[in-house]
Amino acid sequence: MVNSAIPVGLSTASVWPLRAQNAFELAAALGYDGVEVMVWADPVSQDVPALRKLSQGTGVPVLSVHSPSLLITQRVWSPDPVVRLKRSVEAALELEARTVVVHPPFRWQRRYGDYFPDLLAELEESSGVAIAVENMFKVRPPGGGRHSRVSAFRPSIDPTDVGYRNYTLDLSHAAAAHMDALALADRMGAGLSHVHLADGTGVPKDEHLVPGRGGQPCAQLLERLATTGFQGQVVLEVNTRGARRSAQRVKDLAEALLFARFHLGQ
Repeated sequence: MVNSAIPVGLSTASVWPLRAQNAFELAAALGYDGVEVMVWADPVSQDVPALRKLSQGTGVPVLSVHSPSLLITQRVWSPDPVVRLKRSVEAALELEARTVVVHPPFRWQRRYGDYFPDLLAELEESSGVAIAVENMFKVRPPGGGRHSRVSAFRPSIDPTDVGYRNYTLDLSHAAAAHMDALALADRMGAGLSHVHLADGTGVPKDEHLVPGRGGQPCAQLLERLATTGFQGQVVLEVNTRGARRSAQRVKDLAEALLFARFHLGQ
């Protein structure tokens, strides 16, 4: 049976160094079901009225908002991570997006880390927006050896160690962490509400390859989602910054969408 229920979106991060506007336009041209807005240095990604105008102008809905959780976005919207997350939920409500993606707290964010589980529960209860915590990976510390890796996240790179209502499964992160993505999906269980679809080869860095170009079980995961009543969203978060021509970026994003639709039975 053809499965047409699972939306397939495009992360605005997938067109970097181009801007959010280009992601909306490419999503419309290629037939994606919507976009995920990565809130970061791009001024448009931080401007909710501008995003609403782009959505209306292209006919591409905003499926999800990625809260500014990266090291480089620690002052976007506010230096206070609680304020950033609250603003992300407010943006999702204004854009009629059903999901906010967020990373676990950094290890040095002790007060925020202590409050994080309760904060998520409070915001989800009051807003109706799913706040899906993403699995991460270890990084090499400054001055560390070639094989030295530490977790920058509290309490770990695996959000199921804490237990949340909603999770984002990122397959590129799973590859970098040498985690079994299907086993992680099992641990997330019914809480798996969002997927960042990308591939990885297992090198200790975040590759975000077009699915099918690495060693992750991208196809198996999608086929499982299509037959188990998954009610969430699949978002392509792939790296196209190496594309030398716009035609190559379009080709990669079209291939990624075709892969997702094929293995979801759409």
